[in-house]
Amino acid sequence: MGADRDDAAEQGTVVTPSAEFPPLDDAERVALGRIGARWHGPRRADDLPVDPTPGRRGGRPLPTRFGRLTPIDMFTVAQPDELVATGAAHLPGNRFGRAVTRIRRTLVGPPLASSSVLYERMRKLVALPVLSSDLLSSVAYGPEAMLAVLVLAGSGALGLALPLAALLVVLMVAVGLSYRQTIPAYPHGAGSYIVAGDNLGRTPGLAAAAGLMLDYVLTVSVSVAAGVHAVTSALPGLTAWTVPLGVLVIGVLLAGNLRGVRTAGNIFVLPTYAFVVVVVAVLAVGYAKAAGRGFAPVPPPAVPAAEGLGLLLVLRAFSSGAVSMTGIEAVSNAVPAFRPTEWRNARTTLGWMVAMLVALFAGLVGLIHLDGLVPRPDETLLSQLGRVTFPSGPGYAILQATTALILLLAANTAFNDFPRLLFFMARDGHAPRRFLHMGDRLAFSNGLVALALTAAVVFVAFGGHTERLIPLYAVGVFLAFTLSQTGMVVHWRRRPGPGRRRRLAVNAVGATLSGLVLVTAAVAKFTEGAWVVVIAVPLLVLLFRRIHRHYATLHRALALHPPPPGPSGPAGPAGFAEGEELPQQVRHLVIVPVARLNRASLRALAYATSLGRPTLAVHIAPEEAEADRFREQWRAWGDHLRLETIVSPYRSVIGPLAHYLEALHSSRPELTLTVIVPEVVLRRRRHRLLHSRAEQRLRAALRTLPGVVVTSVPVHVSH
Repeated sequence: MGADRDDAAEQGTVVTPSAEFPPLDDAERVALGRIGARWHGPRRADDLPVDPTPGRRGGRPLPTRFGRLTPIDMFTVAQPDELVATGAAHLPGNRFGRAVTRIRRTLVGPPLASSSVLYERMRKLVALPVLSSDLLSSVAYGPEAMLAVLVLAGSGALGLALPLAALLVVLMVAVGLSYRQTIPAYPHGAGSYIVAGDNLGRTPGLAAAAGLMLDYVLTVSVSVAAGVHAVTSALPGLTAWTVPLGVLVIGVLLAGNLRGVRTAGNIFVLPTYAFVVVVVAVLAVGYAKAAGRGFAPVPPPAVPAAEGLGLLLVLRAFSSGAVSMTGIEAVSNAVPAFRPTEWRNARTTLGWMVAMLVALFAGLVGLIHLDGLVPRPDETLLSQLGRVTFPSGPGYAILQATTALILLLAANTAFNDFPRLLFFMARDGHAPRRFLHMGDRLAFSNGLVALALTAAVVFVAFGGHTERLIPLYAVGVFLAFTLSQTGMVVHWRRRPGPGRRRRLAVNAVGATLSGLVLVTAAVAKFTEGAWVVVIAVPLLVLLFRRIHRHYATLHRALALHPPPPGPSGPAGPAGFAEGEELPQQVRHLVIVPVARLNRASLRALAYATSLGRPTLAVHIAPEEAEADRFREQWRAWGDHLRLETIVSPYRSVIGPLAHYLEALHSSRPELTLTVIVPEVVLRRRRHRLLHSRAEQRLRAALRTLPGVVVTSVPVHVSH
């Protein structure tokens, strides 16, 4: 697996729309050639009654149901034997579908061609605010989370904020340097998941992925909760609307990201830069005022101690402050989203992010200490700092507005990385394959919707309270940090070369510090909610392994195998219908269920007979008298086909027919039973309520039977 990834990395990004269609491996290609060599079709491949390339002869296409007034070219000829579908070919054929498409395109935008995937990447000036919004916004609540724990021991314990902040700065720099080394070593992205999986094994890789997924979900929930809290701090009248406002913001973020990476980046650039500029202004003015009084700290208000100052409380404060680092891995996960050279631009962006984080975090902790501020339940520390720094003028309002914006938009980092992580997991078979699909705007729409729904559920479940969500935060993200950096240590040990020891030492320091924070957070915050993550990670790993087991079983069932040597008779070497791979092995029995003799059933019978295969008609009658009447009508028609009548005294139709077909298949498992169902197609939807829709129920009942093919012959009713 690792070699395949390296090859993909050398060729460029592996995030392409074609990832949904993996190529055959060497063994399957050989098997395919052997099967083709023994393939005996009824006619030549090019013996077709119609030219399969519309418009190749220069004729103008006729009006269709897609364009009733004006002819529309649905396809263009790119080269021989290849058509390219135009935009018109993607439009639904009914009025309701077209209306839904217009609404979706109004919200999301027109679809982009697959060839535009390269142009949807980000340059550094756009990637910095898009990927750093989570990391930089955490300085709005990270220092407060640390001080909120320290103040439990009384205002005298707040002096420990400075040494704890210094330790956190060391941790930030160490982890940042570690990820700077990860980016060029794994330039294809998905950081912790792939690094841990390649070097430590599948289970550690899945554990890192589980930690990251929980981190991304909590990033959206915590960021939105903190942003709404910033709004309600400035406008207390909106406090009662906390939950609806948060859900609305998640919906807006989803809509913005569905428009594509580049469009979403352009939307979220200005708020991030504005927040950084305003916080820098707060620090500059605040430290200028502190310099005027000789940097003498203002005594904090007296706060009674709620619990004793001990090692456990200090560790809790440290792990709470460590949430300021969430999002530091975002760049390593999104390397393919950068413009070429991807890894070099990503590493430069990460360096800027870590430098800005250290400056803002350390500056805010120091200024809060100098101004003697303490956490309050009714107002955030950043809001208090803004009031002290800008007692008059628009400065405070601008600070709160930019803080609310970046906190609300910080979730955009998770919207960038969560779907991408699911893409890599789905590519390896550990997540549903639908997460490989790129939507109309070349974004991973299914992953975006999954993240938005999950985050909204978490946000509503916790009532939009930041302090309830933060204890769940550190465990998942530092689990991913620890496994990723440990994997890099193994990576450098396996690859001797110049600078190996220095790189190994940097990653070892990052792994050690991250592991200490992980253990501290898991133990200190276990009773506060971290137990949820401790339990959720193993459960997610088990789920991922079960998904992989399913896909492995499916691959074995569908993989191509060369036919055995020797002649293949009509029954086929496998001895049952679904083992057939050559047309000469297929033996048919066509079955037509007939409820009554009318135009629909006669058309189905005519179609079945035209196939030139043995055909059997089956009629289900509720009583003997009706069975006799139907046989009389059948003889009047001419008794052209064999008829089998089944009396169902309990008036059920679908069950007896399904069991009858199952009995036929059991007696001759090498037969392929082709069930041709007459189906009346109604033009108006409201008329469907007037019919039993037995065709759909029969199709659903027969779908699970092996060796049974169900098709329908439609008869359209025009009114």
